[in-house]
Amino acid sequence: MTTVKTPNPYNPSMNQPEKPAEQDPRVYFAAERTFLAWIRTGLGLMGIGFAVSRFGLFLRQLSATESHLPSATGLSLWSGVALVTLGVIVNLSAVLRHLQLIHQLSSGTWQPGRVSRDAIILALILGAIGIAMAIYLILVR
Repeated sequence: MTTVKTPNPYNPSMNQPEKPAEQDPRVYFAAERTFLAWIRTGLGLMGIGFAVSRFGLFLRQLSATESHLPSATGLSLWSGVALVTLGVIVNLSAVLRHLQLIHQLSSGTWQPGRVSRDAIILALILGAIGIAMAIYLILVR
């Protein structure tokens, strides 16, 4: 018994026969969405880094007006700068990875199922930063 593929009036792209990945425009659109998500992540890191570094300035101003508050350290400045730098690195890495992926797709050398090393590295770095910040907050109280 064979099944006959009936046309799908709601999604005409499903009526077409399967194409190789390098010829399917949906693969390129998915690659672009992934690229834009990495750019959004980098911009978010830069925005949070800027806010963290400016929070140190706010604490310095607050401690200058209140004599009983301890003076703020430069830790927020340097952690903010580190987050902004990490955001820049993420954006540059996203550009390089996207160009590499598009080249692999257009040349037919792309292999599915590749693990995203960039995502794993970023997750590990952010996890380490989170643990370090939690330890700092517990110790400073």
